Amino acid sequence: MSLYEASIRVKHECPYREISERHPDLTIREWPLSDCQVLEITSETTPTDDLLDEISQLGTVLHESENDDGYHVVTQSCLCSLEETIVDRFEEHNCLYQSPTIYRQGWEHYTVVAFDEEDVRELLRDLRSDREIELLSKTSLSETQIPHTMLAPVDRLFETLTDRQLAALQLALECGYYEHPRQTSIRDLADRTAVARSTYEEHLRKAENKLLTNAGQFLRLVTATSTADPLRVRETRRAGRVAD
Repeated sequence: MSLYEASIRVKHECPYREISERHPDLTIREWPLSDCQVLEITSETTPTDDLLDEISQLGTVLHESENDDGYHVVTQSCLCSLEETIVDRFEEHNCLYQSPTIYRQGWEHYTVVAFDEEDVRELLRDLRSDREIELLSKTSLSETQIPHTMLAPVDRLFETLTDRQLAALQLALECGYYEHPRQTSIRDLADRTAVARSTYEEHLRKAENKLLTNAGQFLRLVTATSTADPLRVRETRRAGRVAD
């Protein structure tokens, strides 16, 4: 089975694209999360007052710096005022979006991965129906090649976990519960919290189950090009040794 990686750039009504068009030396990288988005904005030149005013309206400034390398700012904003995004249309055509979205010189740049080349064609036809779009590249990945840029969006992995499940998972990770050999036990972890052992364990197990379930589509993507099953080979060898 082959994978297909496509890079496209798009023009349509979008505030971030419009900002990048007004300020051609600016680069905006967008990471969408479940209920907000993080923007990393960089410029090689000193920002103008107009640009600073536009940035201040994008959301809460998390970081801001200026040095010899240029201007750098990170903001976080709510998604509640945004319309349905283009990423939703990627998913409708079975194409997996790879963040971040990059806005530069009036264009939005996206990268997607699909299992079927026809899905990519259908996506392009759909997008061309209502916006200006250019296909920058479309690559057929070999059976042994996995795209180095393939990263699971963080919000997709953790979006179904509750705050208590996230807290239980973080505590277990920080205390060495997943190290080999383990550095702690469920009982010791529960003693660090204000809940009973059984309650903590329930939060942790649910967090683990949800995390693996959410990661399923990305696990399928990683293993799709593998022609060998190392576990099955190992079992066959073990059966042979028993027969001997």
